[in-house]
Amino acid sequence: MIDTQDMKTKCGFVALIGAPNAGKSTLVNKIVGTKVSIVTHKVQTTRSLIRGIALKGDDQVIFVDTPGIFAPKRRLDRAMVNTAWGGAKDADLVAVLVDARKGVTEQVERILEGVNDIKMPKVLILNKIDLVKRDSLLALAAKVNEIAGFDQTFMVSALNGDHTDDILDYFSDQMPKGPWLYPEDMISDLPMRQLAAEITREKVFLRLHEELPYASTVETEKWEQKPDGSVRIEQVIYVERDSQKMIVLGKNGRSIKAISMAAREELSELVEAKVHLFLFVKVRERWVDDPERYREMGLEFPI
Repeated sequence: MIDTQDMKTKCGFVALIGAPNAGKSTLVNKIVGTKVSIVTHKVQTTRSLIRGIALKGDDQVIFVDTPGIFAPKRRLDRAMVNTAWGGAKDADLVAVLVDARKGVTEQVERILEGVNDIKMPKVLILNKIDLVKRDSLLALAAKVNEIAGFDQTFMVSALNGDHTDDILDYFSDQMPKGPWLYPEDMISDLPMRQLAAEITREKVFLRLHEELPYASTVETEKWEQKPDGSVRIEQVIYVERDSQKMIVLGKNGRSIKAISMAAREELSELVEAKVHLFLFVKVRERWVDDPERYREMGLEFPI
């Protein structure tokens, strides 16, 4: 057993939970200083636990971006919600993000009631404060704390970065003494192949948004380092029906070309090398009932 008494370093996990589109991924990316979690306007974009690693002096804070919590209707929904609550219970501290514009919706109220059952330090983060008047923010903070008592309340704009430094300062102080779990230059524990798939999935959602049904996913099937330093990446976009495949391809292949171009540009920045990206669209009926697809996404298959 490691004696942490005289250690200067601290390290721990902060689980970010909240309703879909509360701004969890945006906040993690802002605090870490680079993209580790994809962001789109589509709800339930984050499907598995994404860990973003931030440093503050001698402290390492590992932020766990969880899927949005909502009333699940499908098997994939149940898997994501189970993962979110599981991530919260395994952390050293739980931070609940609430969209200050929307306030305490029925969805948020259910989350706050669930948070009451978690016996660990809890922090409230009101996000998107740049869009709400101060008086309303104070009233909202009081209302939320009535439902679930929090040790601390922060008001931030994850998008603009307003007051996000205060959050990191507080969390680093709260972390337990112990050795760092990740190297100094590591920003996420997500394997590069999976991060690449997430980036392409983000571009699919951003390009097609409402046109494409929720049940689509991306998998990286090949990652090859070429002799000239460039990288060849082959990915498959899985959909459930032929009609969805046509949406992804677009008229004369316009949509898939635009998706590929946007993903390739970001992937090149990520790997700091030229990327040759090849996207394929395949129909896999009822892939949401296939345990293998869940393992690929880092989710447990709900029975």
